Amino acid sequence: MLLTGTYPRVLDEKQRLALPRPIRDALGNSLTALYAAPGTDGTVSLYTEEVFRQLAQHFESLPPTAEEIRSFSRLFYAQAHRLELDRQGRVRIPAELARLAGLDRELVLLGVRDHLELWNKVRWEEYLAEQQSRYDQIAERAFSYRPGEVPASAPGAAQSAAPESSQVRRTARKPR
Repeated sequence: MLLTGTYPRVLDEKQRLALPRPIRDALGNSLTALYAAPGTDGTVSLYTEEVFRQLAQHFESLPPTAEEIRSFSRLFYAQAHRLELDRQGRVRIPAELARLAGLDRELVLLGVRDHLELWNKVRWEEYLAEQQSRYDQIAERAFSYRPGEVPASAPGAAQSAAPESSQVRRTARKPR
């Protein structure tokens, strides 16, 4: 399952979000529910049950006594909700998550690889305007990471990220 695309959406008066046909097709006909949880950058993230379980398995493999893991788990799972899809392919966004992300009537739904993100329309437009001009830089850095490598901006990255000079060398080399 690969989720892609940008879809302007409207929340109806009952806080329901209609999933667009391309997203429903990508998720599969047997989908009956999604999990909604706080996302990053002021968003709400939507996950299939399979991806949500994979996240849980990932956190089960980490030390439960680490403060950041405990805090994240509490904040994430305490605010997560299972959302049933109705026959029209709609889900009801919980009011507390909508408030957390500043969602109002107009919003944007993004397909982001293995999950969906709900953005306040104005916030998404501001983010896009700010980040789009740096796309090449962002892409170069993103493609320079090796599997399992921690990005330099992540907490604890100093111990595990490759030095900046090696990242530059990897991306600056040209094939012969």
